[in-house]
Amino acid sequence: MEYAIRDARPDDMEQVLALVQELADFEKEPDAVEITKEDLVKDGFGETKLFHCFVAETDGDIAGIALVYPRYSTWKGPAIHLEDLIVSKKMRGSGLGTALLDEVVRYGHGLGVKRICWEVLDWNEPAIAFYEKKGANVLRDWDVVQLDENGIKKYMESLN
Repeated sequence: MEYAIRDARPDDMEQVLALVQELADFEKEPDAVEITKEDLVKDGFGETKLFHCFVAETDGDIAGIALVYPRYSTWKGPAIHLEDLIVSKKMRGSGLGTALLDEVVRYGHGLGVKRICWEVLDWNEPAIAFYEKKGANVLRDWDVVQLDENGIKKYMESLN
């Protein structure tokens, strides 16, 4: 099957959101997606662009995405974060994931970043094997730390 990797457009965001939901379902978090198509359009294509998204298009459908945004390492300098690399279930094993990761690495290289980073669930062995095969280091001795919206609210309340 043929596909093309290209920069996402605002009119792609409905299909992008569907892939985000597919990932949430796969990661056993079906109710976790709060973002809307309108949020994606505003945040990715509005006055303040918060992310860059690549899509893999096949037969007029979006079958995969890679969404990145800028970060900064106090040790290394400019970096980008790969928030999600998603390939639809029906297209896994087709080379789409490699093509999307290739595009992310080209993009980061073009920006002159010193690091491209992302997370992978520790139980997602196929993804871990894929990333390691591509030369990525899976840092198993680091834990992801987050404050969610409720945690931020409670933290702010504790400051008063």
